[in-house]
Amino acid sequence: MNYRHAFHAGNHADVLKHTVLLALCEALVAKPAACFALDTHAGRGLYQLDDERARRTGEAGDGVQALLGRSSGPVLAPYRAAVEACRVQHGAGTYPGSPWLLAHALREQDRIACCELQPEEAAALKQNLGGDPRVGVHQRDGYAAIDALLPPKAGGTRIGRGLVLIDPPYEAQRAEFEPILAALRSGLLRWPQGMFLLWYPVKQRATLQPFLRRAAHLPAKSVLIAELMVRPEESALRMNGSGLLLCNPPWRFDQVLQRLLPALQAALAHDGGAHRLQWLRQDAS
Repeated sequence: MNYRHAFHAGNHADVLKHTVLLALCEALVAKPAACFALDTHAGRGLYQLDDERARRTGEAGDGVQALLGRSSGPVLAPYRAAVEACRVQHGAGTYPGSPWLLAHALREQDRIACCELQPEEAAALKQNLGGDPRVGVHQRDGYAAIDALLPPKAGGTRIGRGLVLIDPPYEAQRAEFEPILAALRSGLLRWPQGMFLLWYPVKQRATLQPFLRRAAHLPAKSVLIAELMVRPEESALRMNGSGLLLCNPPWRFDQVLQRLLPALQAALAHDGGAHRLQWLRQDAS
């Protein structure tokens, strides 16, 4: 595996993923019972946007930096506040990865497991978050961790509520969807009340359709997709947008996304940008 997220940290895909992740955490902490979060492809937890790797691609300029440089209203305030809190703690050029955001958004009674297979990234993750007693850092395959760590327990007691974030690097490209579907199916069967959030790139629409058709039949009560296109789909640039597949979203979470997606489009999209919100399956209850 050669992927390093430091080249892409803070890009438009991160902004979409992280704003929705924070909104899900807000729904989780609205109830007093403890919850659990599993980040299967966690990376290093913190990124420096002023280092050589980030500057080489410049992707944060069209992502977090573009958003922070514009007025975006209250709907994106939690994301802006989280980035600012990270920078106060770790420096002005820092961008928080999903493990840091989970630790920031969840509470003392909650538990977080972060998996990272690459030794260098896992070591950095342990250094960045290993001092937090709520966070367990595992150098292991994230897909295998779904079977190993679900359903979650704390002190021998099963935790009923929580979230699994699956954010693979897609080095296998379309072939990545097979292990993703297997992991989602296994996780939903092991922890049917858990929420599962998958990030995916949108490069060629036709390659996504078979995956989404199969995802509609996962053993979840509801399956929702949210996509943000920052450029026209026919643009020659490599990744024109990305999407999130959410199994078992919180009640009325589509209404949250109906406010988030237009705000993200306004902040990040170029001419021809768009957003999409669609139920693949909706609980009738």
